[in-house]
Amino acid sequence: MTPAPVIIAVDGRSGAGKTTLAVELAARLRQHHKVSLFHLEDIYPGWNGLRTGIERYVATVLTPLSSGRAAEWTSWDWERHYDGGLNVTLPAEIVIVEGVGAAADAARSMLDAVVWVEAPGDDRRRRALARDGSTYEPYWDAWAAQEEDWLSTDSVVSSADVRVQNLADGSAPDNVLQALMYLPSLAAILAPELSARRGLQLRSERLEATPDAALLFETLYERSGNAAWLDSSNASAVAGRSQAAARSRFSILADDGGTYGQSVRHRSGVTQVTAGTTTVTTSGPFFRWLDSVWGRRAVRAPRGYDCQFTLGWLGYLGYELKRETGGNDVIPDTPDAALLFAGRAVVLDHREQTVWLLALDAPDADEWFRTARAAVVAAAGVVPGAGVVPGAGSAPVPTAGPVPAFVSRDSATDYKRKIAESQHEISEGNSYEICLTTTLEAPARDLDPWRSYLNLRRRNPAPFASYLRFGELVVASTSPERFLRILSDGGMRAEPIKGTRRRSPDAAEDAALRHDLETSTKDRAENIMIVDLLRNDLSHFAIPGSVTVSRLCAIESYATVHQMVSTIDAHLKPGAPRAEALAAAFPAGSMTGAPKISTMDILDQLEAGPRGIYSGAIGYFSLNAATDLAVVIRTLVVNPDGDGGRTLSLGVGGAITADSVADDEYEEIRTKAFGVLSTLGAEFPG
Repeated sequence: MTPAPVIIAVDGRSGAGKTTLAVELAARLRQHHKVSLFHLEDIYPGWNGLRTGIERYVATVLTPLSSGRAAEWTSWDWERHYDGGLNVTLPAEIVIVEGVGAAADAARSMLDAVVWVEAPGDDRRRRALARDGSTYEPYWDAWAAQEEDWLSTDSVVSSADVRVQNLADGSAPDNVLQALMYLPSLAAILAPELSARRGLQLRSERLEATPDAALLFETLYERSGNAAWLDSSNASAVAGRSQAAARSRFSILADDGGTYGQSVRHRSGVTQVTAGTTTVTTSGPFFRWLDSVWGRRAVRAPRGYDCQFTLGWLGYLGYELKRETGGNDVIPDTPDAALLFAGRAVVLDHREQTVWLLALDAPDADEWFRTARAAVVAAAGVVPGAGVVPGAGSAPVPTAGPVPAFVSRDSATDYKRKIAESQHEISEGNSYEICLTTTLEAPARDLDPWRSYLNLRRRNPAPFASYLRFGELVVASTSPERFLRILSDGGMRAEPIKGTRRRSPDAAEDAALRHDLETSTKDRAENIMIVDLLRNDLSHFAIPGSVTVSRLCAIESYATVHQMVSTIDAHLKPGAPRAEALAAAFPAGSMTGAPKISTMDILDQLEAGPRGIYSGAIGYFSLNAATDLAVVIRTLVVNPDGDGGRTLSLGVGGAITADSVADDEYEEIRTKAFGVLSTLGAEFPG
């Protein structure tokens, strides 16, 4: 008896293209493995024999194969309509079983992976009849009825590990093979395929150009279902080689198109990765999944290229991922995480006034370089603020739609009461600082998220601004705060913001507001507490003695606010798992308070609702093992509401300490919300 094989079932309704897919998948796997292939159509006992065929398959084929024994089974003679000869299927390293019912309930305990193949009904009928000719046509309806009867009592569709919409264009086998690599049950057996996938070559092209970034993004990605723009929208306001200029040096524009394009969404311990028309579902913590796809140096940066992003994953991590880092399990309306994999991207170097085109070597790379190059040239010919789509210029963007009427989760009275409850928790010794937040919501109606973002970036330029689109879910952020950066060489940096004052158009008043923040004992105390928390977070995976504070309570000024910022640096231990180092610091301490875990528990009780994307992180996970993530603040989220409409939300909050004054704290969240609300023409509710 040979070792038990890995068994992959390819199931789906008749005519979905299972046979072709299974044959092509087997051909790809045979490059590294011995593969056996079994077709259920060889064993069905006639046109009315679906359920009986499934029973025969499970008993005489799957049961012996799953234990490493040869399967002896009786075929069906479709011309004589009677049992045919005795056949033998030998176990191999990998066995693919294909046909309607291959992953039936009785079979699933013996399977390592289930692929469900889908296609429109008209396409399925046409394909089946084209393959089998007139012999099948009289039985199509009867067979389809048997399929529906079986599926009505079997959860095979919802239990599938991989689902593929088979377009019959030749893409399905490669997409399915890529999806199978994400399944833990197949990770060991598919190690050769995984190694081949990691053997990536990065191609690049440098252009001397200063394109209008907004026009460039719209030109390249207007029709992309998933797209990301990590937008240093304040680059024109900072210059030289200061820290502020360094944070604002690069912008990244990408989607999930092309050969390597993928997207992922994670909800409550379930990760779904989509590659082309194929979706693979796995269970487990998000940070464990992230560790499986990021953290190793897979490519080398081009010569002369200073940005840490060398293609990879871009998107957001929502606050409720705290369930994996010591927090409670709260369910938000938005996915806990949404990322796209960019196998090609445009990177703007604002300091050098150059553009880098990056792409993984693939059959479609040349065409993409031509398209991207033409888009850069066209966008570079537009004077910022004077084109159809303004960038960072001063010209107003066309209206984004009707003015939203926001409602707050908490009235002024409620929020101030929660401040008092926070201070009670502090007096009881349960926390030192509680970052209390609330959420403003409004029906999105006809609001245009893209136009809203263009107005937002013009009014509130920031180093970590971003525009993310994941289907109907849109995130428009003008965050000034870095959460965590890990360089390819292991250097780590966190830059928490605590302490805010509004800007004034009057120079003298503006200077006084800045001085007030700079000399505020309360704000310094808040900031220093978060610095201590982050020093501890980084120390878990840092080289001992490498954690330092290079800036403490410095003041930075933005378009609508002055803010107090500190910088904590460290160096990652060699070989330390980077996803775990990120998890150790997540969520940002500046959005929780200190100590983090007990304070998050208090916040869950006080806030009485999920934060969603707000308070999480936005940024990238690069193929050279680097990451740079911003804290999700000053951020609008447009999300489908499940009833055909859309909800617009904005999270706001502030740090509560023992000496907080309720009226001042409430005024602070109004100040923080002003920059975003005023862009929409909206007012703070209440």
